Amino acid sequence: MSEEHLCLFPRPQKIMVLSPGEDLAALFAMAFSPDEIEVTALSRGRGAVELLFIDPPDLLVVDHDLADIPGLDLVGMVKSENVYRQLPVAFVMDEAALGEDIDWCAAEVDELLTRPLTAPVLRARVSLTLARASRSLDANPLTKLPGNTSIIGRIQELIDRKEDFALAYADLDYFKSFNDKYGFSRGDEVLMMTARILVNTVRSVGGAKAFVGHVGGDDFVFILPIDRVEEACRAVVGSFDDIVPHFYDAEDREHGYIQSVDREGNRRSFPLMAISIAVVFNRDGRLTHFGEASQAAMTLKKKAKENPRSCYVLDKRQA
Repeated sequence: MSEEHLCLFPRPQKIMVLSPGEDLAALFAMAFSPDEIEVTALSRGRGAVELLFIDPPDLLVVDHDLADIPGLDLVGMVKSENVYRQLPVAFVMDEAALGEDIDWCAAEVDELLTRPLTAPVLRARVSLTLARASRSLDANPLTKLPGNTSIIGRIQELIDRKEDFALAYADLDYFKSFNDKYGFSRGDEVLMMTARILVNTVRSVGGAKAFVGHVGGDDFVFILPIDRVEEACRAVVGSFDDIVPHFYDAEDREHGYIQSVDREGNRRSFPLMAISIAVVFNRDGRLTHFGEASQAAMTLKKKAKENPRSCYVLDKRQA
């Protein structure tokens, strides 16, 4: 392994290789260092299934030419278990066998590796498969925006590089009361609308350095250069306030509030939804860990929520 091959992941990735011979596992040892992957190699498919369910790997590699069960049948057995449907599977076969009558639309494999196979190609294809699986699992299922793992990773990466940046935490006020009255489907439409506003605004203002993530529920994050974040906040607040009233029935929109039940079960009036944004700055390497940014943002969000209307609050101690 050359020195330029750096570990791609924060921990060694567990890879289960099912192949009748030792060549495939040996090729993995050539392509990756022990700091990058841990390989479990088995020659028979059926004996591997129970072990796989007990200790799932990060990637399952299945040879077309298993001795005891067709490789694609084993893949189907694994993917039929709902808990393991998200487990990425790489399927290995001879290039000459591609002409076989295989229904690739029905084959539940995530990557195809064809022999003859070299170590550099194996490294590239497997690394891409693992990265793609990580992004897919982390993405918010509704908005498809990066989730917590990607958000934390991006913040910590910027901190470690000692880059200046502004980190904005945004969430919706009175979203629960809207959901309670209008239902989750209509609530999801509001979340999708919010995501579109954030993505379109942040990208137009911040360009290539912009980042938008979806923590979950009605909580979002965006990252911008320090000198661009206030412009983005103003635009997000303006767009949200222009659009969100149209998600209410005409009568509620005219009244400017809705009747719903609070967390204690009491019926009361709630204003139309608003968006609150808390902005933390990292300047001159002040932050050393993403948790510091989160803690500062939580304090600012409480201040922002004191205002019943959409607003943003900047951490003046760092501005």
